[in-house]
Amino acid sequence: MKLAIMTRPTFFVEEDKILEALFEEGLDDLHIYKPQSSPVYVERLLSLLPENTHRRITVHDHFYLKEEFGLAAIHLDEALAERPAGYRGNFSRSCSDLTLLKEAKRKARYVFLSNIFDSLSDPDRHASFTMSELQAASRQGLIDKHVYALSGMSLDTIRAARDLGFGGVVVCGDLWNRFNIHNETDYRSIINHFEKLRSAIG
Repeated sequence: MKLAIMTRPTFFVEEDKILEALFEEGLDDLHIYKPQSSPVYVERLLSLLPENTHRRITVHDHFYLKEEFGLAAIHLDEALAERPAGYRGNFSRSCSDLTLLKEAKRKARYVFLSNIFDSLSDPDRHASFTMSELQAASRQGLIDKHVYALSGMSLDTIRAARDLGFGGVVVCGDLWNRFNIHNETDYRSIINHFEKLRSAIG
């Protein structure tokens, strides 16, 4: 099972230092998700990260950055969104509808399926499926190694995702909720928790 980490939707002062430390601890798949952000801020974040980490980064916006910084891939935030004209590189996508999942998986490296459980970062975002629906999708082969579970992923839910046949999990709130961007500078709790997540996925 794979582990992907998604950034907080907003930028903060210590972000590049924390991300660099996560890469040093073995992070292989970072998704920079900064909706409605100015490209100059994403460029700045990328420029602060060591160049050898760029090949492990996927961007959800400002797709030109993929080539400019030698990134791993781009991510399409809609199940059936078209790739940018002329784009031939790696891509992943998001899907929140089981009826669209089969089509969403075509040619994508993997698909984020949400919302598997209640979100840990947005209290208004609740699970989109019952466990029975997810089990049926697993039996039908819709959920497989190319589908990653998103929303509510934590040490407590990783086992359920594995049992359903997901190829990976996407962690956001469970990691970032351990650091207060307004009054903390010591981010060891994030690094320690990341190590626990890596151990849990095996």
